[in-house]
Amino acid sequence: MKTNKNKLATAIIITALAVLTLPSSVLAQQTVTGRTELQRHGLSVPGREMVQIRVDIEKGKAYPEHKHPGEEIIYVLEGLLEYQVAGQQPVTLKAGDVLFIPYGTVHSVKNVGTTKASELATYIVEKDKPLVTLIK
Repeated sequence: MKTNKNKLATAIIITALAVLTLPSSVLAQQTVTGRTELQRHGLSVPGREMVQIRVDIEKGKAYPEHKHPGEEIIYVLEGLLEYQVAGQQPVTLKAGDVLFIPYGTVHSVKNVGTTKASELATYIVEKDKPLVTLIK
């Protein structure tokens, strides 16, 4: 019985240490939910790739300030989304509207409508870097 408790305690400590030593960008990426990767392809430009993701945001919810290692092209599929892009006034977009976010620009988005909102996010980013880095 004592051996099992020691093994369990050791496993918990090892797991905790593993999580605590993860890069903050990996931990940040894990806190972002409602994202479904649709496709990912290497580009003819060395070291760059295209990633497309559907982002679903429930009514009243938001994604906090974050950035990407490349450009983001947004197409709103449904709902009403308010984007705050660093250095600009907030902009509210509806289905069919588009937005361009430059490389590394800090931004956030909030569902300000009365239903779920969705966007198609297309990224042209550096390979082997976290797609999303949350700003603390």
